[in-house]
Amino acid sequence: MSKISIWQNLIARYPQLAALENDFNKICDQVIDTLSKGGTLFLAGNGGSACDSEHLAGELLKGFCSKRPLPADVQKKFADAYGNEGEKIAASLQQGIKCISLLSHPAYSSAFANDVDSSLIYAQQLQALGKTNDAVIGFSTSGNADNIRKLFMTAKMFGIKTILFTGINHGKSEAYADMTLHAPESETYKIQELHLPLYHAFALVLEEYFFGRE
Repeated sequence: MSKISIWQNLIARYPQLAALENDFNKICDQVIDTLSKGGTLFLAGNGGSACDSEHLAGELLKGFCSKRPLPADVQKKFADAYGNEGEKIAASLQQGIKCISLLSHPAYSSAFANDVDSSLIYAQQLQALGKTNDAVIGFSTSGNADNIRKLFMTAKMFGIKTILFTGINHGKSEAYADMTLHAPESETYKIQELHLPLYHAFALVLEEYFFGRE
């Protein structure tokens, strides 16, 4: 399934998203370029948008609509090293897309928020883990989340591409975003309802590009 057909399938179900095609394609192309060069995709958000960050990471780190089997040569290495057990392990493992949800380190986050500055919990992780030509997606329905804004400000200092998933309004984080996807709603829950099919389509585009369908 091509990127075009993935988008057409999405629009058939959510016609109100049709105007986002160019922005969606730019984001897909940017992240594909990042990942193709060995980069990492980082994800962050707050509240329901934090759940979206974790949800998207879950679709990328393992098979989404494809099982993404390990390459045959890697499966053989497992079998040669560990025999039948190695074959079983290799048959179950799936290829993943390199991403990190910045929600996933609660010991660090609680310590840094308490000891230093809660608005910098994502920025601190990104400067520790990120490198030039990585990319970060920030989910903020208002676009005004202070920790997302400061995450993007920090990303720019390290040459990391910034992508904002937001609503129809223009929040403060947008000034620091290289690319923005505006779900055409203004209420938080309605924006989140549209972010989900958008990032599912995004995950499917990445999966198709790197692994194809079985």
